[in-house]
Amino acid sequence: MNATAVVAEDEATLRHQLVEQLGQLWPELAIVGEAADGVQALRLLDEHRPDILFLDIQMPGATGLEVARQASGRSRVVFVTAYDEHAVAAFEHGAIDYVLKPISAARLFTTVSRLKERLGSPPARLDGVLAQIAPAQKTCLRWINASVGQNLRLITVDEIHYFQADNKYTRVVTAEAEALIRKPLKELVEELDPNQFWQIHRSTLVNVAMIAGVTRDFRGRMLVKLRKRDETLLVSDSYAHRFRQM
Repeated sequence: MNATAVVAEDEATLRHQLVEQLGQLWPELAIVGEAADGVQALRLLDEHRPDILFLDIQMPGATGLEVARQASGRSRVVFVTAYDEHAVAAFEHGAIDYVLKPISAARLFTTVSRLKERLGSPPARLDGVLAQIAPAQKTCLRWINASVGQNLRLITVDEIHYFQADNKYTRVVTAEAEALIRKPLKELVEELDPNQFWQIHRSTLVNVAMIAGVTRDFRGRMLVKLRKRDETLLVSDSYAHRFRQM
């Protein structure tokens, strides 16, 4: 049975080695995408919907665990990891396979054999397995899916200038574009890194890294000036204290 796969590994040499070994052990497997970070892996997951995801657990942008959560029930997951405790815990539950770094051809052959056997059945839900691999801990929101016209776009929080409540939606504003999400500002406040995003108004959250400066209008109201954006954002009195040191 022909199958498709995405390989996500931030170390280029290891990624190329894995792709090469897969080509030797499973010539029929089509590698439809390679990712150097977790965000790219998420995009390839949505674009290609591969049968299999080979995921490094520790990646920039989004971890392999975060990508695996999005792949749950959609793709089979194989963790590529240097951390044996993660791998063994995952493998004992059977829903996730693994290969350890440095990659062993013999271990990869075993993984390939198991994957071939399981391709006839639907991919498993991974929620329970992932919860046992990663202890419950607060992880800040690192990317969002937002509507841009008729399309859905994956946006990392690092590229967002600000969020602003807009009726039933929340506007997501980047340097060149705007998008909409249904998540209310109140939820975003709880999910975003408070050191990265400051609430400056009951309807506005701003990315601190995108602040170019602070000014006042003729009425004495405080305004935030942004990098690469022409508009200014109003700061309400209750949040003005954030800028007293600037």
